[in-house]
Amino acid sequence: MTTLAKTPAVADPARAARRPLHLRSLLGRAGVYAVLAVAVLTVVFPVYYVFAGAFMRPDEIASYPPAMVPHSVTGDNFSGAVHAIPLVRQYGNSMLVAGLITVAQLFTSVLAAYAFVFLPMRGRSVVFGLFLATLMVPWEAIIIPNYLTLSGWGLGNTYFGLVLPFLASGFGTFMLRQSFRQFPGELRDAARIDGAGHWRFLWRILVPLNKPALAALAIYVFLSSWNQYFWPLIITRTADMQTLQIGLSSLRDSEMADPGLILAGVVLSLLPTLALVLFGQRFIVRGLTAGAVR
Repeated sequence: MTTLAKTPAVADPARAARRPLHLRSLLGRAGVYAVLAVAVLTVVFPVYYVFAGAFMRPDEIASYPPAMVPHSVTGDNFSGAVHAIPLVRQYGNSMLVAGLITVAQLFTSVLAAYAFVFLPMRGRSVVFGLFLATLMVPWEAIIIPNYLTLSGWGLGNTYFGLVLPFLASGFGTFMLRQSFRQFPGELRDAARIDGAGHWRFLWRILVPLNKPALAALAIYVFLSSWNQYFWPLIITRTADMQTLQIGLSSLRDSEMADPGLILAGVVLSLLPTLALVLFGQRFIVRGLTAGAVR
């Protein structure tokens, strides 16, 4: 009877060396996900609590430990906020002012960017440098001259006074200039051969080709205008002309401040912001990176 000797299996050195590397990779990835989870919770939890608190009763908001989920959903906070301040009027003021500023800045930025890219002129780089220099001037440095000028013109406590200082933007001009520079001068020459002047080439060809950049700029300008606080605070005097942010501030500073009413007002102010960020995120990314590579 023949006996066969079994040779013991020898571990592959390469495979044994790969195991610690694989384990370290898994641990590193788990650490990254843990940090990201903490960051997400840090950002999302305050927003969640604002929405949850807006539908809670006052005793639930004041309870300890704090209630995380409303036990009985109520809409009294929203109706109370509407009656406490002229919320509907102020909401409409914010929408109107933000919309007008957005349209005006898009129009002026498109014209200025087109001039810097497609119109030959002396000192173009110098003038563009002056545009960029305005970005380094803090708003607080010119707010008093703007206030004195507009008050002297009788535009205090008016929609013109709220909108006029923001009709043009150095940032919008810079952003659209970078986007327009992606298109070669031959495109303008071809349009000229076909009989298209500057105005027709701009609005029929160039603007449709730059929709992502225009959408990104529109979202940025609208959100910046929507969240303005300091300028509407000093240029308006009556509650009917104030914007939503000023109304929420007065709601917070009142003697009988109700946290539920404040949270309900904050929810209403967050709705346009969340909608634009959620549905316009891809336009923001594409628009901001449009001029990164030429």
